[in-house]
Amino acid sequence: MVDVSLTLEEKASHLAKQLFGNNSKKCASFTNSLLDICARVQGRDFLLIHNPGGFGSMSFDHLLEWERSVVEGVDATIEQLGYRLVLIQHFRTDNTWWAHISEVKEQIRFSSKGIYPKAIVLIAELKFVVQHFSNLKIILIGASQGAAFSNAVMRQLGECPRVYSIELGIFFAHKPRRVITARTLVIDSNGVTPDPVSHRNLRAIVGAYLIAPLRWIKYWLQGKRQRITYCLNAPGHNYDWDYFEVQRQIKDFLNLNFGTKVTGR
Repeated sequence: MVDVSLTLEEKASHLAKQLFGNNSKKCASFTNSLLDICARVQGRDFLLIHNPGGFGSMSFDHLLEWERSVVEGVDATIEQLGYRLVLIQHFRTDNTWWAHISEVKEQIRFSSKGIYPKAIVLIAELKFVVQHFSNLKIILIGASQGAAFSNAVMRQLGECPRVYSIELGIFFAHKPRRVITARTLVIDSNGVTPDPVSHRNLRAIVGAYLIAPLRWIKYWLQGKRQRITYCLNAPGHNYDWDYFEVQRQIKDFLNLNFGTKVTGR
């Protein structure tokens, strides 16, 4: 047990050693990141954590437009309800080809067995922040593999009343293990076109992945540098904030759980 008299920095450092042992580089990175979060949530009502789709390495500037629109929509809605918030991203891998290749085995294991050790890191962060900021609420936002990761975190986190999750377009392989509570919003359709990724349309999924490299080559020949993820096109596996059903369900979820902030609180 950690001594309550320890400073926040000492507690964060102690937690880092529990997670990463003698790996000084990972310990320092985790400690600095956690202390940065603690500094930023001071005086705030909400911490929004975006778990990017795919390999979990894409920053806001390079997200697919629809995924970014959802994050921005949730952010704007919370502010419209009168709350002060902080928005951050939780990256599962570095944004390099080598990191992605190294992650493939873990992704396959995650999809087939639901085992993903990296969830433990975010869970540790969530418990630490909740423990030290008694009025703060946390919302995880994830799409596709980011949604699967968010749900894995919520499953293993257990009963933690101030942590919520918004999950869009989860990969069908994760559905048998998915846990849905009153603090979880799952959206498996954009209300316009069925999502092949969430509803196991293997023909559409395979077709999208086979065509993606050809699209990438086409852009390259045209002198346009385009990310391979931008070339993946599975119609229905997009959840633009402008889609009525997507926006309605998210706004209803936020209003039901939080409502408009009462002045003076």
